[in-house]
Parts: sequence; structure tokens; C-alpha cells
Amino acid sequence: MKDRILFEEDFKGFLIGEFPYDRDHSAAGEYHCVVPEGYRGAWTDQVCNFRYNGHGPSWIITGDNGKHYMEQCRIEKGLPHRIFPTLQTGSSFWKDYDVSVTIRRLSTKGMAGLAFCMNDSIDTLVLSMEYKDRIQLAYRHKEEVKVLKSVPFPTDADSYYTLKAAVDGDTVRCMVNGETLFHYSGKLVERGGKIGITADCPTQFTDIAVMVEEEKAEEIKRAETEDQLRLQNLQAPYPSMKLWKKIDLKNFGTSRQIRFGHLTGTKEWFMVIPQAQKRVERDSYSHISCLTAIDLDGNILWQRGEPSEISNVLGKISADLPCQVYDIDGDGIDEVITAHNFELQILDGRTGEIKKSAPTPLSEEEDETIIGLPYNMYAFDRINPDGIRIANFRGLGRPADILIKDRYCRVYALDSDLNVMWKYQSSRNTGHFPLALDINGDGCDEVLVGYTLLDCNGTPLWSYPIYLDHTDEIVAGKFKRNSEKGYFACVSGTQGFFIGDFQGNIVTRDYIGHAQRISIGNYAPERPGFEIAVTNFWGHQGVIYLYDDEGNLLWEKENERNGNILAPVNWLGNGVDFFLTNADPEKGGLMDGHGDIAVPFPDDGHPVMCCEAIDLCGDDRDELVVWDYHGLFIYTQSDGERETTCHPVKYPFYNASNYRGEFSFPDRSYITFCENPKEESK
Repeated sequence: MKDRILFEEDFKGFLIGEFPYDRDHSAAGEYHCVVPEGYRGAWTDQVCNFRYNGHGPSWIITGDNGKHYMEQCRIEKGLPHRIFPTLQTGSSFWKDYDVSVTIRRLSTKGMAGLAFCMNDSIDTLVLSMEYKDRIQLAYRHKEEVKVLKSVPFPTDADSYYTLKAAVDGDTVRCMVNGETLFHYSGKLVERGGKIGITADCPTQFTDIAVMVEEEKAEEIKRAETEDQLRLQNLQAPYPSMKLWKKIDLKNFGTSRQIRFGHLTGTKEWFMVIPQAQKRVERDSYSHISCLTAIDLDGNILWQRGEPSEISNVLGKISADLPCQVYDIDGDGIDEVITAHNFELQILDGRTGEIKKSAPTPLSEEEDETIIGLPYNMYAFDRINPDGIRIANFRGLGRPADILIKDRYCRVYALDSDLNVMWKYQSSRNTGHFPLALDINGDGCDEVLVGYTLLDCNGTPLWSYPIYLDHTDEIVAGKFKRNSEKGYFACVSGTQGFFIGDFQGNIVTRDYIGHAQRISIGNYAPERPGFEIAVTNFWGHQGVIYLYDDEGNLLWEKENERNGNILAPVNWLGNGVDFFLTNADPEKGGLMDGHGDIAVPFPDDGHPVMCCEAIDLCGDDRDELVVWDYHGLFIYTQSDGERETTCHPVKYPFYNASNYRGEFSFPDRSYITFCENPKEESK
């Protein structure tokens, strides 16, 4: 008999008011760990939507006659893709339970119900009331909703209904108000999992209970304890994180925009920290207001502009900024390539003084031909650069050219003297950060701009047959086993994760909601080949997917946080990669190829908003840099510097971006190509 309470909730522990939510509903959570402040009890909300901006919370706590209700407020459906507001709780170890909830839909113009046997918020069974006339059991996974059972059942907006799912082994009995409507059997039931409440119309929820047999409760407790012990044993052999540096950022802190380089021409690392202001509309025209160069002890080398605490508070820039650190003139000393007040600037890394400058290009195109304009008008006469990439269009033997772009439509190639060599206006969204690389081995870079490949002169060669949304990140490499061909692995928002060849053919694709970040590394060394890590954001955010090198899904897991970076981390120095999720001490850390946190962050009060992985000690193993607007911590391995057997080729830091797909390959042969991109697409 299931008479042991595993979990219960009547929301009496919540004050009447709003369930915590991101009031900005911005893209900051794509690469910042943004945890809304306030009491959440045992519940987590993993659903976000930029269309919610300015429209209040998804969930509120209401009351009537001494009872409390968790009330869902959203009525928007299906934009920018399928989204079901969901609150979730519990663990993957919950099995063979009865879960029930009392529901009153305040509108019958939508769905409301009970999620159970949940792996994550878009991998779950849902028992729901659908409009006025039926009860159904469905399986939600990624972008698909498969109805498993459906029966007529009239409902109204004035009555309370108790939905119950009684799980026993691989069978669930689905009930409403004590009446059994149907049974369903399958592996999705047998797996068990978390539970949740979900609706896409105004609905009140209360009196949630999860009941199990006494023996099952003890079994669940043992399984959770054993898993904690397993994880501790997994983590024990690995060097832990040791605090190496702690820096007070005073009034010049920033979001995830820090650049690293050798500003004095020595091996010493410096950081360039840009602050930014928003112009006109959200992040469409972000403007760098101050640059501060510091060493790894926090000493200021130079500063251009005026730092501002106000900028820190208001400047939550969820976009790239035009700033790179690179030796553009080949003199052995890194310059800072940036833009300020509609002027492109090359700054002396040692002093911050301008070495070269030129006005940004004029915006000469008709506004109606420009993609992605707020208010259907380009706000300025000159281009406000959205990002900068270092490239090699002229074939000089080393990158010495500069690619700039506006927000979503135009790219411009400039030489190292800031002369415009060519420009390209895209008929499709350019995405955030075009990828330049030499595909045909002629010494000059081609560039993938969104879905279109350009040659080194800006001439289109081909386009992938995708016309919607935009590409957030791209990785290129010979990452497929038994193949000498190169491929692009891309995440493109609502258009999903896909792998395409260098001739414009899509070879595999997976619609996972809003595909956001991607990296490739040796995450599961017991398997042959590389693995591809992908995460999503808008909609049901924070689900991490791991694929093999052919694009076949190995597993998916949700760590109930956003801001998962997925950067490959050479922590051990032996050819095994972990990937960086976020800096949260409870949910974040370095994840291995099985979805376990192999190296957690210490609970030492460090900032969690931003994180980065970079080798700062010079032993090829990566350090971890974490920061917020006010402070910065750097962690290194607890076993100290030592010789390593692995010297991976990784993404170059002179092309830093919040939208960079990252990789860790054994040598440069994996990113050296000699293919004809003009071969006929198939």
C-alpha cells in the first residue's frame, strides 16, 4: 500500500505574490548563470521566453479561503517554438509512485496537467486536461508531443479536478476524481523520474502529493545515497579546484566579455575588461564605454573611458562586444582591436593609446533590406559593430585581417590598416559570430556567415537549405571517425543542432528546442571518436545533450541551471576532456561524458555569474576563471603545475566570443583542410 509520503505541497510555505523569475527575460542566461532571487521551495522553473519581457511572472501564488494555489499565468502558445510553462521537483530516483494534484483551470482554452516520469522539462509524460472535452496522456520530447492515450472527459472552468498518475513498474493508471480512465504501459513509465505541474492557460494548482510504499521509499533513499557515494568515488582521484587568484574588480567589472592576451609582448597574461551601455533597443546597438587592462593580480595597466557602477548594474549585455586582443601587426605585442563611438581602433596593448583608427562604414543600404532591425530602421548613419573576428582573407601566412558585422545582416572585411576590402549583405540572418577558416587549402579563409559560405572575397559559394532563425555557434573540424572530410557542427536556435559538410549538404539534424551552445572533445574516452556537447536555452532551457561524432544522441540531462558554457577543459592533462557547465557550487562544475560532475566548484562564496576555461599557468592544463560585476576568482588544479602528456589544439582566444563553438583536438590536422567547397550540393 502506498501510504508513505515521499513529497507533498500545498504552497502554504509561499507568501502570496510572485514565484521568482528573470525580470529581464533576456538572453543573458545563454552564457551567464542567472538565478532569480526569492523563495522557490522545492520547485524549479526552467522555462524562459524573450517574448515574456515586460509581461510579468509565469507563476504567482494566490489564495482563497485559507488555501494557497500556484497559478500559471501565460496564455501564449507555440512561440518562438513549442513551450509549456512547467514547475518541476523531485529526482530521477523516484519510481513506482502515486502522484496527484488538484487543478482548476481558469480558462479552458488550453492545456493543464501533471508531469511525471520526467527526465527533464521536455522529456516527460504528461497527464492533462485538454480544452473542454478530453483527458490525455502524452509524451513530450524536444519539439514533439506524442499523444499516447486520449478519452472524452468534459471539464469546465469553475470546478476543481484531482488528477492522479499511479505508477507501478512499467504501467501507469491515469485517474480523475478517483475514476480510472485508462492504463498505459511502456519503458517511459518504468524509468520513473521527477514530477511537475504544467499549463499553457491560466490554472490553479494545489495539494500535490507523491506517495510510495514504505519499502520503495527506503529503496529510493538507498539509491540516492549510493549515487552520492558513487559520485564521491568518481571525483576522488581528480585534482580539485584550488583558489589561485582573487581580484576585486572595483568599479570596472563586466559581464561575460573579458578578453585575455599578452599585452606587453611577454608570456605574462593580462585581461581586457570592457564595460558597455545599451542604445536604442535592448542589445541591438551595444556601445563600449570603458576598457580596463589589468594583470592577473588586479593591477591596472591602463584604462580608456570612464568606469561606472551604473554600467555594471544596467549593462547586462546579452550580446557580443567589438573587442579582441591580438597581435594584428606581427610585432610580437598584442594589440586591442575595438570600436568606440563609431570608430574602429587598434590600441597599443602596453598603453591603450590609439595606433590606428578609422570611422566605421556608413550604413548605405535601404532600411527595408536590412534584417533584424528594431522599429524597421537602422538607428545610426554609421555601423555600430556587433562583433569582431580576426581572419586571413589575403593569404598572408598568418591572420591579419578583421571581420566586423552589424547585428544580423551585414559583414565587412578590413585589412590591418582598417581599409574595407569587401562587404556582404545577407538575405538570411548572419547569426552572431561567422566562422572564418581555410577550407580549400589555398592559404585564404572562407567564412560561414549564418547558413551561407563566402569565399575570401565575400562571394557566396553555397547556402544550407535553412531559412529561419539564426546560427548561434559553429564548430569546424575533421571530427568524424574514418573520414578525412571536414564538417560544420552548428546550433541554430529553433532550427536545431545540425552537422553539415563543406559543400552545403546537411548530413544530420536534431530539433531540440532552441539550440544554443556547442563544443567537441574527447568527453567519453572509453568510446571511439569525439563527442559533441550541445545545450539549449529559449523555451525549456538548460538541457545538455551529448552526441557521438555522427550526431547520434547518447544522452540528455538537465542540471536545472542556465548559463552552461560547454567549453572543453583540459583539467587532467592526459587527453581526457571535461566540459564546463557553470560555476554554481551545487549544480555546476566540470561534467564528464556520462553526465556526472567530475570536478565540482567549492562552496567558498565565489561569484557564479560568468565562467571561462583557459591555460594561464602554462602547463597546458586549463584554469577556471569565474566572475561577476564586482569580483573575479581563478582556480587551478590542487596538485600544482606538472608536465602533461596532452597538448590539445583548442579554440584561439584572440577570437573570443559569447557565441563561439569550441573544440579540443589532439593536433592541427583536425582543423587543416583541402576540400573543394564548390562541389555540387547533393
